[in-house]
Amino acid sequence: MKQKLNLDTWNRKEHFLFFKQMEEPFFGVTTTIDCTKAFEKSRELGVSFFSYYLHKTLVAVNAIESFRYRIIGDEVYVFDQINASATVLREDKTFSFSLMEYHEDAIQFSEIVKKEIARIQTTTGLFTREEYGENLIHFSALPWIKFESFSHARSFTWPDSCPKISFGKITEEKGKKTMPISIHVHHGLMDGYHVGLFIEYLEKLMNT
Repeated sequence: MKQKLNLDTWNRKEHFLFFKQMEEPFFGVTTTIDCTKAFEKSRELGVSFFSYYLHKTLVAVNAIESFRYRIIGDEVYVFDQINASATVLREDKTFSFSLMEYHEDAIQFSEIVKKEIARIQTTTGLFTREEYGENLIHFSALPWIKFESFSHARSFTWPDSCPKISFGKITEEKGKKTMPISIHVHHGLMDGYHVGLFIEYLEKLMNT
């Protein structure tokens, strides 16, 4: 479900109209988060660390309203729920875009992730569904790379307002595990303040 945002009463209307007209309206940041407790917790629950931190990411995305904004036509809509379209690697080292529906329970969500990964292993190509929807985050993991910056392949002519979140390689030092995270968002829908709220809440979730 989604609701149209009233642009006339939105305090960011001018910002939206300004950035929406740009060829590249996205901006991005890269930082590092502590994942020591999250890694341990995933083991306690018996779920993959990938599904665990993807779940925490979706919890944070759904909690920060601006991450649920999407541009459709010339209007902004607020979705009730945001799911994940994560890249899934196959055995032949090609990948596909998945659809993993959000569930509040981490274990239930883990089962959704496992089923979707298994389904993709039996397919070929990038797009293996007829529809993905607008209520997504574009998600990817590069567990081989400890990156310090990140960019995305993008067509400027294709209307796109989905946040893009990527995680990198886990590294450990003195018992502390960390991993890089990259967040790219449409500047017409949010600013650095909102990205900061997301990172702050995600860090809290990963450490509880």
